[in-house]
Order: sequence, then C-alpha cells, then structure tokens
Amino acid sequence: QVQLVESGGGLVQTGGSLRLSCAASGRFVRINFMGWYRQAPGKQREMVATITRGASTDYADSVKGRFTISRDNAKNTVYLQMTSLAPEDTAVYSCNARAQVSVRPNEYDYWGQGTHVTVSS
Repeated sequence: QVQLVESGGGLVQTGGSLRLSCAASGRFVRINFMGWYRQAPGKQREMVATITRGASTDYADSVKGRFTISRDNAKNTVYLQMTSLAPEDTAVYSCNARAQVSVRPNEYDYWGQGTHVTVSS
C-alpha cells in the first residue's frame, strides 16, 4: 500500500557530500515516522537518522554533526543530507516509513529497496 523509492546514492570521495531522497506513494492516510537506515557488508542494519511528522529528529552518534534529515510532508518525501563522508559510511541506505493506511489508527512499517553509497578513500 505504500511504495518508497530512494534516489541519490553513488560513489563519492572521502570528505564529499551526497543527498539522498525517498518519496512515498500509494494508498495511505498519513505517514507519521520516517527514517534512514544503513547496512554495511557483513554488518547488521543500523539506524542512521529518523524524523517525526512534526520534525523531531534523532541521529546515530556516528553521524551527528555530519548528516541532516529533513522531510516535506506535502510531498511525502524524506531527505538525508550527508557531508564529510568517510569510508565507514559506505553501505546500502534504506528508507523506512511508518504509515497509517486507513481510518483505523494502526500503523505499518514500509521499506524502500535501498540505494548504495560508496565512499572511496
């Protein structure tokens, strides 16, 4: 019922910047909570940054001061501005959305397909 499409990944040198976007579409009443997660090769998926509908944010300690999450509720889109990238930021970045899909208050989690970010040293 909710489709998430990420864009903006790619290859960048150490110290560079990238901006990821994730647009939600489909049938839903409201998207309440959105976030970015990443999974590096051989590691578990970890939270990178999250944002509520009211724009309250949370960040992993490893990205604080370097990454900024934002969202446009009118466009149902969440962004992740990444600066001062380092090789340890290399991972598949996935978008998550928690949506209310009917008049019932139940919420469901949806995931995008992921976008690759590679930071070369």
